[in-house]
Amino acid sequence: MTVASFTYDALPGRVRFGRGLARAELSKELDALGWRRALLVLTPQERGLAEELVGADMDRVVAVFDGVRPHVPQEVADAATDLVRTNAVDGLLSVGGGSTTGTAKAVALATGLPILAVPTTYAGSEMTPVWGLTSDGRKVTGRDLNVLPRVVLYDPDLVESLPRDLAVASALNAMAHCVEALWTPASNPVTRATALEGVRALHGGLTGLTGGESDASDQLLVGAYLAGSAFAVAGSGLHHKLCHILGGAFDLPHAQTHAAILPHVLEFNVGALPAHTARQLAEALACTDASASEGLRRLYLQVGAEASLADAGLTSDQLGTAIELVSDRLPISNPRPVGPDDVASILASAYDGIS
Repeated sequence: MTVASFTYDALPGRVRFGRGLARAELSKELDALGWRRALLVLTPQERGLAEELVGADMDRVVAVFDGVRPHVPQEVADAATDLVRTNAVDGLLSVGGGSTTGTAKAVALATGLPILAVPTTYAGSEMTPVWGLTSDGRKVTGRDLNVLPRVVLYDPDLVESLPRDLAVASALNAMAHCVEALWTPASNPVTRATALEGVRALHGGLTGLTGGESDASDQLLVGAYLAGSAFAVAGSGLHHKLCHILGGAFDLPHAQTHAAILPHVLEFNVGALPAHTARQLAEALACTDASASEGLRRLYLQVGAEASLADAGLTSDQLGTAIELVSDRLPISNPRPVGPDDVASILASAYDGIS
């Protein structure tokens, strides 16, 4: 096999995986980090779980921030950062989904403090050095190793209580990280191999979730880890740009927006992928008799994904504005050139959803 030259920057971090791990090992990980004055970052809904996980170590928590909101509004990041500065915090303990991790990252960006992340969804943000902040309806993202969590504890027990529709949307969000990692400018053989294995795990977990298999959440959480790892190095492209612009402008739910847009971006791009990559993606989606985009469509239908921008909360009146906002940000890096008409077609299809 001939492999073109490439660069792969391996990212630092400690990752642990196992059922019951968060309850059994969180204290040891806090000891290893040497934290004595942590800020606990969560949503109000996660507070009971977080306090249970921390248990006797709550004396290490000097402040709790529970004002997490999707897309990390600047005022939310500022409020959490103020708690750090007034309480002499020495570490950030994040217990929750992507918005919670994202809030901890915003604080880390401002303060340089380390993060220990305990994910409760399949967001994958815990594996990336990517941060995002929203101000005046515009979401801005960047990369900084200071926001990459120092330790991540993956515990399938913590995701089994997710409502099924949220679990599906969150896993499809992770699927989007994998798929886009196949075609970004920084994509390379390592990220592609990681992404394809992530697609296999997520496909198996989603179909297992539908079939009531006991290890479905284990597969989905492994897939989320692989998805985040691939995205962390490969970076983003058209799909993520669309989601970030729409999420910031219209405050759409993050995972549902990714799930709505992914099939239509893949359908647009699949013909521009190298033939072997497109074939490998189709195989990872358990589809050997058709294209990768058809394999993804079948998966959505099989798991009953409610995946349209209309379902995510975008109104028909906002669709035209959304097309204009994205078109104003062109050009966007993509394996196939993207023009305003393409943006309109992709978003109109995503608004209606798949059938």
